[in-house]
Parts: sequence; structure tokens; C-alpha cells
Amino acid sequence: MPKVVNESSGLTYQVVRGTFLTHNDGGGRPTLYEIDRRGRLLDSIVVTGAANVDWEDMAQQDSTVLFVGDFGNNQNNRRDLSIYRIDLKPTVQVIPLPFHFADQTAFPPPRSRRNFDMEAMVWYRDSLHLFSKNRSLRNRFVRLYKLPSRPEPAVAGKSALEPQDSIYSRAMVTGAAVSPDYRTLALLTYGKILLFSIQSNQLTLRYPKQCIRLPRGQTEAVAFVSETDMVVTNERGKLYLITRK
Repeated sequence: MPKVVNESSGLTYQVVRGTFLTHNDGGGRPTLYEIDRRGRLLDSIVVTGAANVDWEDMAQQDSTVLFVGDFGNNQNNRRDLSIYRIDLKPTVQVIPLPFHFADQTAFPPPRSRRNFDMEAMVWYRDSLHLFSKNRSLRNRFVRLYKLPSRPEPAVAGKSALEPQDSIYSRAMVTGAAVSPDYRTLALLTYGKILLFSIQSNQLTLRYPKQCIRLPRGQTEAVAFVSETDMVVTNERGKLYLITRK
């Protein structure tokens, strides 16, 4: 990838154009970068009105609506977690969706309970689904939280997210994606992709079905390009095409 994308942390596939949108990790510019399959830079979109405190993942509803998660929380002490809803057409408009975890009562909690870092998000059926990075050495459960993807002006304050599901995993989750046919959920970790079946229109962690091992490198973002093919980016500026059997 180009040097301007020095720490790719989120990724979506633009079907119509056959390109990808990505962004840098925390501290980078609030900018989306369009790249082709060879990693060449095609365009840059400045997200005016947004700050990149710790951007960690992207999700898309369709070709005109994107979501960027400013929810990186390495120390588990942030009180300003938010997701930016970005409407690309007719002009770029940004709506923040602030939230907090209903089950977090200390900032930070004791080290054994630090499971509120977040690096993975998908859009599915009018909701955003977030997956914790399970940093705690004792509490190795990936937790799934859910947030409506449409802003609700009548509701004052931040959304309080309750855990919806969880699964034990020693690997830390760094990215997520849903297949184009909405039948498979992919959770990216350092060195693996964990695949889950989506059944009865419910996105849960109850139906694991495959584990794919990856090349070495700090893999941070994943996107489906077809039902069988995924693209993964890492913090060394590399793109990988992964085909599952």
C-alpha cells in the first residue's frame, strides 16, 4: 500500500468500483483512502468534523453509507467512544454515534477485567455489531455488542451497549467482516481468521465453522470480495488475498 497508508486498521470493499477504502490507526488523519487491488492510491476522502483518536475498523451499509469506529481503548479508560456514520452522497456528511459499555463500571477496571478494547465491527440488518479484543489474561472471552446504525435524535446521551453474546478465544480480535451473501461472519486475529455461520438472520458467535491460518504480520483489517475470497491488510503495508475452500 502507499506510504500515506502507514498503519491500515480498517477496510471495506467497494463492489461497483472494485476498489477498497481503508484508514490509518489512532493519531492519523481523519481520512479514508481508496486503493486498488495492487495497493495503489486512487483517492482520499477527508472526513470533516471527525477526529481520529483511535480509529480501529470500518463497516459499510451500502455504497453510500459507511461507519468508522473510533473505539480503540487499549487502556480501557476512554469515556469518549464513538462511531462515525458517514454518508458519502450527495455530499460527505458525518454523524457521531457515541456509546459506552453498560457492563463497564471502572475506568480502567482491574487488569483481570480489561475486556473493553474494541477493534472489530460489522453492519448487519440495520445494526452495528462490535467485537471486543479480549486483552485480559484471565477473561479471554470475545464479547459481542450491538448498536442501532441509524441515529436516534429523540434519545439523549450515549447509547449503553449490553453484551449480546461471547465466545472463548485466546486470539485477540482485530477486524471483522460479513460475506456478501450474509451467511458468514469473519473475525480476524493475529495469525488467523475465524469463520462463523450466520443462521436464522441472527448474527451470533454460536456457530463456528472454520479457522484459516495467515502469513505472519500484525493483521488488522479484513474485507470480503466474494463468498470465498477475502482481502487482509497488515501494519507492514501489505495486502493479502485469502481464498477459503
